[in-house]
Amino acid sequence: MKPKLVMSAIALAVAGGAWSSSVGAQSPLVDQALTQGIAGERYDGYIGVVGAGSPALRSAIGAINIQRRSLYSRLGADKGATPQEVGLTAGCQLLARVRVGQAYLLSDGTWRRRAPGAPPPVPAYCTR
Repeated sequence: MKPKLVMSAIALAVAGGAWSSSVGAQSPLVDQALTQGIAGERYDGYIGVVGAGSPALRSAIGAINIQRRSLYSRLGADKGATPQEVGLTAGCQLLARVRVGQAYLLSDGTWRRRAPGAPPPVPAYCTR
């Protein structure tokens, strides 16, 4: 499979049924942190903490990221891609879902918040 086709297949898997509710769903603590901009989606398909964050929040995010890494490894093995490639593809899908006021991290390492009227913060390498 060519790299572009691998990424397209992964994007479909992430957008579709392969993205299990246990990985896509958050804990109430993480949901609240995402809404408040204390945590946010990252370009690499993982959740990050903006600033220090509480130990409980860091632990909850760590557990979600472990589940995501496992999914990315499985999808990558099935599609001939690395977990990092799958994570970047998932990041495209997840960043497209960032709501106004929520924090997000792009590959330049700077946390931002989506402003009212701004389009979703999808990097240029993401195909729509």
